[in-house]
This record gives sequence, C-alpha cells and structure tokens, in this order.
Amino acid sequence: MTGTFVEAWLDGFDRHRFYTRTYTAEPSKAVVVFVPGFTDHIGRYEDILPRFAQRGFTVFAYDMRGFGRTALDVEHRSPDEYYGKTNRLLEIADLEWWIAHVAREYPGAPIFLFSFSSGAALASAFVTRTRPPPAGETVSKLSGIIAQSPLYRLHRQPSVIVRSVVRGISRIAPAFPLPAPVLYEGVSHDPAVAKAMKNDRLRMSRGTARGLDDMISQGNELVREDYKHWPKDLPLLMTWGKADKINCYKSGIQFFNKLEIEDKKLLEYEDALHDLLREAGEIPDKVIHEYLVWLESHAKGHRVPHGS
Repeated sequence: MTGTFVEAWLDGFDRHRFYTRTYTAEPSKAVVVFVPGFTDHIGRYEDILPRFAQRGFTVFAYDMRGFGRTALDVEHRSPDEYYGKTNRLLEIADLEWWIAHVAREYPGAPIFLFSFSSGAALASAFVTRTRPPPAGETVSKLSGIIAQSPLYRLHRQPSVIVRSVVRGISRIAPAFPLPAPVLYEGVSHDPAVAKAMKNDRLRMSRGTARGLDDMISQGNELVREDYKHWPKDLPLLMTWGKADKINCYKSGIQFFNKLEIEDKKLLEYEDALHDLLREAGEIPDKVIHEYLVWLESHAKGHRVPHGS
C-alpha cells in the first residue's frame, strides 16, 4: 500500500537543507511528526505512513541531518553535508524547528511524535531537557509520544575501551567516520527485510565519532537520570519486541517503569525483533492498529499547551 505525499526540500533552523514528505489527511484530526532511526530514511515507510493519513492523521516526516536523502542527494543537499555528521544537540534543535513548522502549518491541531529506535531516544531526550533547546513552549505543543523500540542502550553495548576511544576521537575530530554495522538479520524475522536493507542505497553502515558518542551517551543518561524530567502530563505509548537484538529491551522497560506519569502504556510482542512495522506475520498490522487507536483517543482530549 502506498499513498500520495508532497515532497519538499526545506531549510532548517540553520538553513541546513532537509528532505521532507507530508502525507496530508483531509480533514485532519492531528499532525504526526515522524522521527526515524539511525541510518534510516523516510522512504522506507512509504507503505506505512499513508495508513495514518487514511485514518485522518496528517504525517510530516524528514530525513534527519546526516542521513537519507538529506545527506546523499547530491543535487539538493547542503554543501557541508557528510554522511552521519550530526550531534544530539543539533538533532534536538532540528526537531524543535519541525514541530514549530507543523504548528504554523496546522494551527490548533494536536501534534504527536511517532519515533523509532534512536529517533525514539531523541524524542525522549527532547522532552526531558532542562534547558533550551527546546523551549518549554515547544514541548508543551506536544499531545503525546509514540516510542517504538527506543535506543536507551544497545543489546550489545560497546566496551568501555571502545566508548572511550570514540569519545576521544569525537573531541578532536567530531566528523571522523567510524564503522557502525547493523545486524540486519536482527531487525525482522522476514528475510526479505534484511535483504532490502542491505541493498538500500540510502543506508550506509557508518556514522561519525560525535554522532555515535552522543547517541550512546544520551541513551544511558535517559535511563540513569533524565527520565525524572519527563513532563507529568505528556502521554507515552511505548512498544517493544521482546526478542529485540538491536536495542536493549530491558533498558526500555526500566525507563518506562521509572516514569512517574499517569498516562503511559506499554505494549510488548513476544518473540518479535527490532522493527515491529517490518516483522513477519500479523504483527505490523496489530501494531499500526494500536497506534491509530491510541492517537484517536488522545487527539480527542489532547493536551492543552501552556499559556493557551
């Protein structure tokens, strides 16, 4: 299943060029900002995101700084682009910019984040920051977060020595390229998924020293300390495959259980791997159904931004 979308190259907060897609619902119940994972790109979801639009949820999606077409489209990308060149603070500033963008484009509409893997950790970091960016006003615009298989810790954490070396390199040469292999067979039980990802010209098995160091460090900090700053009135839906071999399922449950908020929901899928939307069998349809039901219920009585 594919759907109609409008693609555009838009400037970010620092005039960095981003590849974006908008799947418009008519009428629209809410806007969903989609945040993909590490080395991921939004083209991989062109059979999934239309399903949200068909149910009345406009979706705005972007290839993150350093990845996808934002990084690899030679004709349109920023001159200083380099694959994997990013850091968590820039990613947070980017996300704030796109939330403000959809708030301007769809005034009064509830705004949700739908996030996956490292993108879900980014969403978690975004709402638990204690100083800008983002501004508290921006966080208050959100009506809820869907976090799928968030990267708080890897299933196989790099050794202390490796992490120390990467951190040292990141301080001297933040854009230095480093290998970051992905266990594609651990993404889904469907072998076609691993094959497609291996052959995907918009994916590369590498990152940069600063981007990789920030991603791992930020995830650890979220579980250790930053969970305390999750807004008390911001709803969360978290989903996990209990057999995830990419990210650490136990750390996700630990983070979830530590959150002292009333409106939180956890959905776990027995024997499922990392990418629930690409798993074999009926799991993707079940997961999307759960997301849509949750969005429906939270769009109706959505969180009112502070100062409204």
